[in-house]
Amino acid sequence: MKRKMGRILFLGLLILTSCVVSSQSIFGDWKTIDDRTGKPKAVISIYEKDGLMYGHIVKILEKGKENALCSKCDGEMKNEPILGMTIIEGAEHHGKGIYKGDTLFDPEQAMTFRCKIWLNPDNTNELRVRGYLAFIYRTQTWIRVQG
Repeated sequence: MKRKMGRILFLGLLILTSCVVSSQSIFGDWKTIDDRTGKPKAVISIYEKDGLMYGHIVKILEKGKENALCSKCDGEMKNEPILGMTIIEGAEHHGKGIYKGDTLFDPEQAMTFRCKIWLNPDNTNELRVRGYLAFIYRTQTWIRVQG
């Protein structure tokens, strides 16, 4: 009986540990929050490919903009649907859960920024996304999409 109880306890701890570790991952779906209005804008799926971070738009949350096109974009992206666009490309891991890259694309402004992305150390359900243009930067807090 003791041995069986020990196995059950071990299995429970293993499951709990795996849940905690997975909830701290930077990868998954994140709801973007406009840092000026405080309103949710979109859901971004952040994933790893070949050791680099990528993110694309999987849902637009703003009413009336669900089928928006990138009207300000140039070249082959001109008038392409914003839904499905890759907005983070090839960000590299720089240790301690920090990713940095040269491609954080804002389809509303049709601008590309350098970026730094990391989990909030006080709340792993918040992702800090900072876009840089020269010496100027803005930081948004994105919220983990549960489920």
